[in-house]
Amino acid sequence: MIIWKGVALGNDYLVVEAADLPWPLTPARCAAICDRHDGIGSDGILVALGAAGSAFRLRILNPDGSEAEKSGNGLRIFAAWLHARGLASTGEWFTVNLVRDSVRARVEAIRDDGALDVRVEMGRASFRGEDVGFTPVAGDVIDHELALANGLTARINTVSMANPHCVVFVHTLERDDFLARAPQLCTHEAFAHGTNVQFARVAGEHLLDVLIWERGVGETLASGSSACAVAAAAVRRGLLESGRIEVRMNGGSAEIDVADTFAVRLRGPARMVFAAEVDAGVVAGWAELL
Repeated sequence: MIIWKGVALGNDYLVVEAADLPWPLTPARCAAICDRHDGIGSDGILVALGAAGSAFRLRILNPDGSEAEKSGNGLRIFAAWLHARGLASTGEWFTVNLVRDSVRARVEAIRDDGALDVRVEMGRASFRGEDVGFTPVAGDVIDHELALANGLTARINTVSMANPHCVVFVHTLERDDFLARAPQLCTHEAFAHGTNVQFARVAGEHLLDVLIWERGVGETLASGSSACAVAAAAVRRGLLESGRIEVRMNGGSAEIDVADTFAVRLRGPARMVFAAEVDAGVVAGWAELL
C-alpha cells in the first residue's frame, strides 16, 4: 500500500489512490491511519478516484472518517501530488470534481524553497443559512446572535464555500475564548450537519488574523476554505473592501481574492513530503478494523 504525504500552511494530508486501497476507508481505519502516535498522522486523507474525462475526481476524508465537501489546503496538496506525478503542468488550469461541486486549479510556479505556488478557484461564497444547514432563520445570516452553553453567546456569520462555515469577528483574538466557544459552535444544534468555525480579527486594510476549528478535526493551524470564508464574510459585512486580502493563520498566510460577485480565489504554497510503502503488517492490522 503506497501513501503520499503533503503539507500546506501547517495542514498535512495523506494521498491515496482508490484503486490501490485493499479495503474501504471506514471511520475506524481513517482514525487509525491519521493517528499521530500509532498511525502515519495527518489532518485527513485525499482519495484520488482517477479521471472522468478531462477532470480529476477527489474525495476528502476527515480523521474521524466523515467526508469534507471541500478543503482549500487539501486541493493545493492534491495539485502538488498531480504535479509530482506529471499529471498537471505548471501554468495550466485543470478541473477537480468534488462531492458537491467542481473547482479549477493551477500550479503557478515552483518557489525557491521547493514548494509549489498553487491557485484554486474556490467558487462563489453564499451567506444563506440554508446553504450551511443553519435552521433558526432564513436568508443571509449576518451578525446573528446565537446562544451557547454556560451563558456564552456568539455573533455569527454563515458562509458556504460548498462546505459550511461559521465566522465570528472579534476585536481581540484570545485563544481561551476561542477554545470555549468554537467547539460549541462546531456542533451546535442550529447547524444540521455541524460547521467549521473561524474567529477573525481585522488587522489592517487588507489583512485578517484567524483562528480555526474544523469540523471532524478540531483546532488546526490553517484551512484554505476557512480563509476564503472569512475574507468573503469580511467583505459582506463591509469590514474590508473586495479584492486581494491576506489571511494570517497559525500555519502561515494565504492570499484570497474576493470579487464583487463574491467569487473567491485562493493562492498559497503546497508541497509533497514523501511517498512511502506501508508495512504489510500495519496494513493487515488496519484490515481488522471495521
